[in-house]
Amino acid sequence: MPIKIQKDLPARAILESENIFVMDEERAMSQDIRPLEILILNLMPVKEETELQLLRSFSNTPLQINCTFLMVSSHVSKNTSAGHMQQFYRTFGEIRRKHYDGMIITGAPVEMLEYEEVNYWPELCQIMEWSKSHVTSTLHLCWGAQAALYYHYGIPKHKREEKLSGIYRHKVLHHRIPLMRNMDDYIMAPHSRYTEIRRADVEKHPELEILVESEEAGIFLIMRSDGSQIFVQGHPEYDRMTLNNEYQRDMGKGLNPKLPCNYYENDDPLSRPILSWRGTANALYSNWLNYYVYQQTPYILGEDAENADL
Repeated sequence: MPIKIQKDLPARAILESENIFVMDEERAMSQDIRPLEILILNLMPVKEETELQLLRSFSNTPLQINCTFLMVSSHVSKNTSAGHMQQFYRTFGEIRRKHYDGMIITGAPVEMLEYEEVNYWPELCQIMEWSKSHVTSTLHLCWGAQAALYYHYGIPKHKREEKLSGIYRHKVLHHRIPLMRNMDDYIMAPHSRYTEIRRADVEKHPELEILVESEEAGIFLIMRSDGSQIFVQGHPEYDRMTLNNEYQRDMGKGLNPKLPCNYYENDDPLSRPILSWRGTANALYSNWLNYYVYQQTPYILGEDAENADL
């Protein structure tokens, strides 16, 4: 949240030069506050786990948030009960006339398929197109980021020689962009994927900017210049044990997976995983909600805004 100060306070210039968000009294008086409406398209297989992770990530902002969970109607979840989906999720047909302050599109375990081979790809394309006119800012995660970069910009994904799994060190390239506020020069973040987006493909689009990158893991964070679309090629929402659960699952399937990098103490899979990315994740979600949703969204959304002018 911004610091409210007098307009002519000498400290204001210093704070602004340090990329700290300040607001003078005149602007503060004109601001109205209401709950933010956030839509979450949850494509992950175990819905309840992802719900908890994302809601926990939102808990560090003082903003009041109303979350609506969205499902694709062209795919039936095999790992979450029909009762849970019916009670807590909406379909696109039910919400398509509404407008939202922010939206999250999660990853999905379908990255080895071509996009057009995914059974809900046409519906997802419809939702992504709709988001451009009905959502102030959309945050895309992992496969969701890859899919959106392909749909909106034609950027392809590339298969890696082996799965990328672990916690990797990344360099923050643009500290002065509000999304990067309170970030250290280098940050840690989880990855779990077989495919990647490459820098050369992103650089063909001047409206996109790479904000965070790793020598080992590649691109982590891309943003459209106006902040309306943010692409995270990773899983900042992951809990301490998520990569461990994935590793144990793959072991049980006989896939002989490699240990997740920089994750277990002394690379001992029987030890408690090291949590080294929570601060980064909290800052990322808080900055997105504050600077690209709360500070940018209209006070009255969608059809209500049209009626307010009558």
